[in-house]
Amino acid sequence: MTQLPNKHYYDEFAGWYERHRHDGYHVFIDELESEAVRRYLTPQSRLLEAGCGTGLVLGRLAPHAGLAVGVDLSSGMLKKAHERALTVVQGSVTQLPLADASFDLVCSFKVLAHVEAIQEAMREFARVLRPGGRLLAEFYNPHSLRYLIKRFKPPSAISDKTSDEAVFTRYDSLARIRTYLPAELELETVRGIRVFTPVSQLHRWPLVGPALRALERGAADLPGLRRLGGFLLVVAQKRG
Repeated sequence: MTQLPNKHYYDEFAGWYERHRHDGYHVFIDELESEAVRRYLTPQSRLLEAGCGTGLVLGRLAPHAGLAVGVDLSSGMLKKAHERALTVVQGSVTQLPLADASFDLVCSFKVLAHVEAIQEAMREFARVLRPGGRLLAEFYNPHSLRYLIKRFKPPSAISDKTSDEAVFTRYDSLARIRTYLPAELELETVRGIRVFTPVSQLHRWPLVGPALRALERGAADLPGLRRLGGFLLVVAQKRG
């Protein structure tokens, strides 16, 4: 399938994006991501979510920050974020329309795997962070159950015209992620999200779903398991 430019892909996806985003699995993943950010948030924090989409995660975080801003490439995605009364701007993660050293925290979820110029994005995140500020950046992990399932799973429709194969996607080991960090960002820790879940539908099952969620929450920070997360969430601090 021919790949689309990211803006066109996500504008196409915008109409269907939330069709399955309010069930058990997706809500739980949003919770795990939001909880990771809230560990570093204070009521005075200035927060940026890079690639905020329709604002599902940003909406969870905004009440806990002094300022919460989202940026996204897609006007289609941002339309819903505007409807949620969130503070958002249109722009690329490789060229953020924001001032130097203007945020205490920058987070990005399910975005960076689709950014080819990944080192440019990481440099931009470092630029807008204040000294001592933190970046929470999520990548897709090739050393995971999710990756194995994805290799054999048929494409998923993102509209009545196209599927998720129409967007650039990259999987990164932790060793490779380290090479993306500019010199001023120092890796602090890693959190693994979706270690045990083979398919999202299992979270809808009455007994299996709660058991999986308990396992996932426990595994997210365990050294022996977190590096097997389908999503690797790296936390890096900007040197002062």
